[in-house]
Amino acid sequence: MKIGMVSLGCPKNLVDSEVMLGLAQQDGHQLTRDAADADVLVVNTCAFIDKAKQESIDTILEMAEHKKNGACKRLIVTGCLAERYRDELRTQIPEIDAVLGTSEVPGIVDAIRVGNGGSAKHPPYEVIPLLRANGEPVRSRHAEPTHSSLPSASLAVTEGGRGPLPTYLYDAATPRMLATPRHYAYIKIAEGCDYKCAFCIIPTLRGHYRSRPIDSIVAEAERLAATGVRELLLISQDTSFYGNDRGDRGSLARLLRSLDGVAGIEWIRMLYLYPTTIGDDVLDAIGESRKVCRYVDLPLQHASDPVLKRMKRPGTRASYERLLDRIRGRIPGVVLRTTFIVGFPGETESDYAELQSFVQHVGFDHVGVFTYSHEEGTSAYGLEDDVPAVVKRRRQRDLMRQQKRIVARAQRGRIGQRVRVLVDGPSSDHELVMRGRLEGQAPEIDPVVYFTECDPSVLTTGQFVDAEIVGSRGYDLMARPASTD
Repeated sequence: MKIGMVSLGCPKNLVDSEVMLGLAQQDGHQLTRDAADADVLVVNTCAFIDKAKQESIDTILEMAEHKKNGACKRLIVTGCLAERYRDELRTQIPEIDAVLGTSEVPGIVDAIRVGNGGSAKHPPYEVIPLLRANGEPVRSRHAEPTHSSLPSASLAVTEGGRGPLPTYLYDAATPRMLATPRHYAYIKIAEGCDYKCAFCIIPTLRGHYRSRPIDSIVAEAERLAATGVRELLLISQDTSFYGNDRGDRGSLARLLRSLDGVAGIEWIRMLYLYPTTIGDDVLDAIGESRKVCRYVDLPLQHASDPVLKRMKRPGTRASYERLLDRIRGRIPGVVLRTTFIVGFPGETESDYAELQSFVQHVGFDHVGVFTYSHEEGTSAYGLEDDVPAVVKRRRQRDLMRQQKRIVARAQRGRIGQRVRVLVDGPSSDHELVMRGRLEGQAPEIDPVVYFTECDPSVLTTGQFVDAEIVGSRGYDLMARPASTD
């Protein structure tokens, strides 16, 4: 059968998609990028915030149309939305043939083969109408209307209506079909989360934190390197907590040093570190390794002490500043990336000004800013969502404008520098313009380097190029190639 996959959400979800594609291919199925040509369509969903849920619902409905007008015979929904709302999905979108939660990834093979759905039995819980992205309720011609008197909202679930927490974790022997360009790949070194951040639903959707053994990760890295992968991106919900769930502190530093010896790999990049679990041993491993990128992705979420306390985040502005000073002291030239949430319940103008002051003082290289999403199932859902949406958007916009000015000053200081660039391929805007990334730029989330004053035909995706920075355009850099390797 021909299998088509739509993967939504974060890189951690993408790895699950790649595993499902690998399992399907191992079972003898063909893979297709054309949804209209697929016998089976799989939508791997995200449910982290309202926008992600709405995107997932709209994609499911879009793929369901192929059961009417295309070759599709089965529609399978997987991932976080399926974990969180499986009964609602099956009830209100009966075009769905199987629903698999985050712990049921291996069930994709049976879900493709047969009509048993492959889903575990969960205790019943209240069914709330699904909404499209435009706010209209989902109305399948087969579904009975439910709870139409409830206020218009996104998906919801009653407290106590959860089944067992997910436990699945893939290993080096699990087949994967990479969906990334062939020169870089994500490796999920752990799954789940044990923190109780007030705004986050991930522990419910992904289960308790569980680390993979070092030898399993190294074996997967060696296998990926043999296929031409040159950059590894290590991911989990809290990458710096790696090994602590097994009582083995120091595991992450040992893992980095082990991966540093894998032939063929040029860059090793970590994403999603946590402010209370990144130790000096890890910082030293980054600084002393040849291949580990001098790049620290540390989502801090806020800098106002009262907001951090309500978010149930560890630390204070002062402790964060000490940590960032320590990172810069131990890793000269390190690139710092972080993310913030604005508009959390109770955030005042004074709290927001504190965040602005912190961003200005630290001078991060990369910053992402998100507006708070009031999510059922989180402890923050019990707080009043009292910051108006227009204020959230204004704070997000203003903070990003502030960061853009910080970056612009830093970019001007880089003109004339010689840098090493990994070629990612043609620009999405123009196929004759090639783009790449520096050691301090992660794929998809960070700015890029555009090549100028060169013949694009001499640059190959996955190639490392020595170049000179000659200018900037917004967040992005312009560089002229000097030599290649």
